[in-house]
Amino acid sequence: MTYQALYTKSAFKDIRQLDVVTKKRLKKKIEEYLKSSLLYAKKLIYTSLGEYRWRIGNYRVVFDLKKNNVVILKIGHRKEIYK
Repeated sequence: MTYQALYTKSAFKDIRQLDVVTKKRLKKKIEEYLKSSLLYAKKLIYTSLGEYRWRIGNYRVVFDLKKNNVVILKIGHRKEIYK
């Protein structure tokens, strides 16, 4: 099942702060992961930030699933995303 990505305002803000190479890498991987979202996802223990996350290198993409949509809530470096 293919999902559609929806980005929150905070996710757009996170993306704007990244360098060009990282943005391209994240975009490519997110498009790949949307084809089978839960295959690459890990369920978060503390769901206050979101339900699931993808690992893309040193970056994490935190998201929720709503019907056929992946709602991307936050994108950040692994050191800072869970704070």
